[in-house]
Amino acid sequence: MLTSVHSNHQQPWNSTRQTLIHLPNCKTQFDINQIHARLLTTGFISNSYLTTKLILNFTSSPHTPLIQFSRHLFFSNSITRCSNAEDPFLWNAVIKTYSHGDDADDDPKEAVFILGLMIENGVHVDKFTFSLVLKACSRSRLAKEGMQVHGFSMKSGVVNDLYLQNCLICMYVKCGRVEFARQVFDKMRKRDSVSYNSMIDGYVKCGKVLLARELFDSLPMEMKNLRSWNCMISGYGVVEDGFRMAWELFDEMPERDLVSWNLMIQCCIKSGKIDLARALFDKMPKRDVITWAKLIDGYAKLGRIEIARQLFDEMPERDVISCNVMMAGYMQNGICLEALEVFNNMISDVNLAPDDTTLSIALSAIAQLGLLDEGVTVHTYINKNGFKLDGKVGVSLIDMYAKSGSIETAMHVFKSIKEKNVDHWNSMIGGLAIHGLGKQAFDMFLEMHRLNVKPDAITFVNVLNGCAHSGMLKEGVMCFEIMRRIHNVDPEVKHYGCLVDMFARARQIKVAINIIEEMPVEPNDVLWRTLLSACNNLENGMVNHGIKMDSYGSGTYVLLSNMCARFGMWDRVRRVRETMKERKIQKVPGRSWIEVDGSFHEFFVGDGSHAQVAEIYFMLDNWSPIKSQVGSLKVQYEHKPAALF
Repeated sequence: MLTSVHSNHQQPWNSTRQTLIHLPNCKTQFDINQIHARLLTTGFISNSYLTTKLILNFTSSPHTPLIQFSRHLFFSNSITRCSNAEDPFLWNAVIKTYSHGDDADDDPKEAVFILGLMIENGVHVDKFTFSLVLKACSRSRLAKEGMQVHGFSMKSGVVNDLYLQNCLICMYVKCGRVEFARQVFDKMRKRDSVSYNSMIDGYVKCGKVLLARELFDSLPMEMKNLRSWNCMISGYGVVEDGFRMAWELFDEMPERDLVSWNLMIQCCIKSGKIDLARALFDKMPKRDVITWAKLIDGYAKLGRIEIARQLFDEMPERDVISCNVMMAGYMQNGICLEALEVFNNMISDVNLAPDDTTLSIALSAIAQLGLLDEGVTVHTYINKNGFKLDGKVGVSLIDMYAKSGSIETAMHVFKSIKEKNVDHWNSMIGGLAIHGLGKQAFDMFLEMHRLNVKPDAITFVNVLNGCAHSGMLKEGVMCFEIMRRIHNVDPEVKHYGCLVDMFARARQIKVAINIIEEMPVEPNDVLWRTLLSACNNLENGMVNHGIKMDSYGSGTYVLLSNMCARFGMWDRVRRVRETMKERKIQKVPGRSWIEVDGSFHEFFVGDGSHAQVAEIYFMLDNWSPIKSQVGSLKVQYEHKPAALF
């Protein structure tokens, strides 16, 4: 940039104009370094006119290096010159970089610090100063500092300004102090729609919908706008049995915008009225990607994944959120291959860029499928595109490697993450547990304690699971007691399930049964299966406990039936099968998949639905070791192409 400055011979080399005319082209740290060097070599660093121009220009820039340099100039050169100033305009410009900035590294609390400097240096503080500092307090939920600013504004005599009072209400609402916001609201001499809407929004967000409705009803009709109506609809949308009230408001609205339609569709979906949601969707004058994503998510959560995919394919344009919703829908329905297909399509689309959520879902799908090579490819993509591993991406990456059989790589990833949270520890401990490395899992749990990382309920499930699979009964009981007595975590059914599994594996069935009978929570299907699995290799005297259970999982009934058959209890086998028929419980068929030339093929037991089933059976027919089994399967295929189970 300096080269272009020196090439202009119409102005002296040390003219301030040479610096000012190039400010619009300044964007990067390199540009800033050149500007700074010029200020130092020319002595313009002491020129108040030029530095003020630079500060005002750079504080409004979207480029982080320019904002940071404007702060440097202000703090190093302008504070003393701006002392006792009547016009706080320059101070307000710098405060705004903290209150409205988008940089995650910015600390909005600095705005409060600058306000303190203004007071210390005798600078006049106006209502805009207060509003900017309150905005900063809202961003970081600084309730205590916000209350101090509120008190100072009262002493300064500007607190009765309508704009400033609305800022105070907004600050208290954002900080979760809705009762203080109401005190400000009640003392206002004059209110506008912003005052009412901020207060209504505050009540809605803290779940006080009745108080929000009182304010809404008291709001003069001429002040009610789209935000007022939308706030109330969103409030009823999260309340149990709030659908009727939300629908009435939606029907009464004098006008609707896209937000109104989306909120009502979401309310219908939450209330289980997916057909009504679809009717609204079809009736909408205009849709956006949020509209499509909400309906796709609604169908997916109901298990109607085919309709969800049809909607996804019909979208005129997609964004990362809609792709994430479709991937999550597939995962919820246990269809991992299709979730991975959506991800791969995103990667190949130049208009779509995966985010942390996308990568987390993709890694979860890979972990379920055990496709280590695919996982390595995604890991390479993560490194190449600069994704950080200190959040959910890192957690999912550890989990993927562990579940794909590469526990060493999982540990390497774990150790490479500098700022770990409890989720990273949980993922690593869980990985060690499923690999039967209970001692390492327990040691890592002790390491968490040494580093003052507070464990949560999931941590204890993983440690207990590791102890159960490694026969570490003493350590497992110790962990359970640490959870209850030291960390005050109330045991859930999952923790009791691990404890039962631990004693059952140690062949202490009576202790396991006593735990089930004395536990304060209702035993679930998984817990009964755990006990039955242990009984399968023991005396049939324990079978009676299984017969009395009241479970709805097909796997449990099949396990019980097989166990009874093992002991020759055929009358009870018949009773279990009859119970399954009465309750319309069907066994989920087993399935497997194989990757061929980059494509994945899925097969159920006795499946005849594959497009190349004839060629597959022809090939197997000539494989002599299993020729007899193939003949049996061919008969099934010819008479019943559907999956047998």
